[in-house]
Amino acid sequence: MFYLLAEWFDFEGPFNLLRYQSVRSGAAVATALLLGLIIGPRFILMLRMRQGKGQPIRLDGPQTHLAKVGTPTMGGLLILSSMAVAVLLWMDLRNIYVWACLFVTFGFAIIGFLDDYDKVSKSSHKGVPGRVRLLAEFAVAGVAAWLITDQNGTHLYLPFLSGVSIDLGWFYIVFAMFVMVGAGNAVNLTDGLDGLATMPVVIAAVAFFIIVYLVGNAIYANYLGIPHVPGAGELTILCGAIIGAGLAFLWYNAPPAAVFMGDTGSLALGGALGALAVSVHHELVLGVVGGLFVIEALSVIIQVFFFKRTGKRVFKMAPIHHHFEQLGWSEPTVVIRFWIVSLVLALAGLSTLKLR
Repeated sequence: MFYLLAEWFDFEGPFNLLRYQSVRSGAAVATALLLGLIIGPRFILMLRMRQGKGQPIRLDGPQTHLAKVGTPTMGGLLILSSMAVAVLLWMDLRNIYVWACLFVTFGFAIIGFLDDYDKVSKSSHKGVPGRVRLLAEFAVAGVAAWLITDQNGTHLYLPFLSGVSIDLGWFYIVFAMFVMVGAGNAVNLTDGLDGLATMPVVIAAVAFFIIVYLVGNAIYANYLGIPHVPGAGELTILCGAIIGAGLAFLWYNAPPAAVFMGDTGSLALGGALGALAVSVHHELVLGVVGGLFVIEALSVIIQVFFFKRTGKRVFKMAPIHHHFEQLGWSEPTVVIRFWIVSLVLALAGLSTLKLR
């Protein structure tokens, strides 16, 4: 909104600052962070009053989690509220990439909200049936994939190789859908301990802040040998909003959490990362930057696969963060060590920009 206002004034005087995506993305970080910190206490109080018993806690999980009974969920609404205000204030409202990413973010958020609501209202951790949820996620991702590919084509670019790509044709839309849905559910599986998913999402958003800025700048993209996507630089505002809103939420989600993100937030944030990666043709790099989420998802897949076929478990409990809890690691130890892993993987993902 402010960008269009500045354009109306021909970017004269102080409005000239709003030409720069770096300025507006920084403003988005500050806006989302301050708004989240300000409205957080009342928002959490409202959730606690409306939910009563809060998020249902699995009785077959680590016994230390039983102390969290009564903690409200759907805290993702706090993140999304801060994000939405920040993005809409500072983005160029004509940018199709931002709208496509927002469509995935809030589409997945609605699916997650319905899942959280079902769990809270029925005092059960089952929620919406998995097949129904996946079908809805693929429908949302399909629309976004079509919008994005209509703008930037159907090429899959390979990391570590300069300018090398494979034209997947119509199959790219299917691939993009799987990237978005996979990212959403991987973050959702990671969100099992206080602060565990929040900080890695922020770290991944910082990494993609850098990536989308470089991809959107023709000079930097040509120098690094990465695909140039005109208009993609505007996604730095979305990344900034995720960073600010995520940090504000972490203030209240840090152990011991005053509120849980819930599927409302984890599905939405994961979907946003997937949509960002598709928009800038860095889908495979997302697998490195968000490697922690990949590991968490794979641990569940491996556990289910082997248990169904052999009746034996590979891990003491899945997702893998619960495995380490069962080994005797305290919750803060697991969380902080996983943050470190996430940071290392994000740096590894960023290294692909130069190693081509």
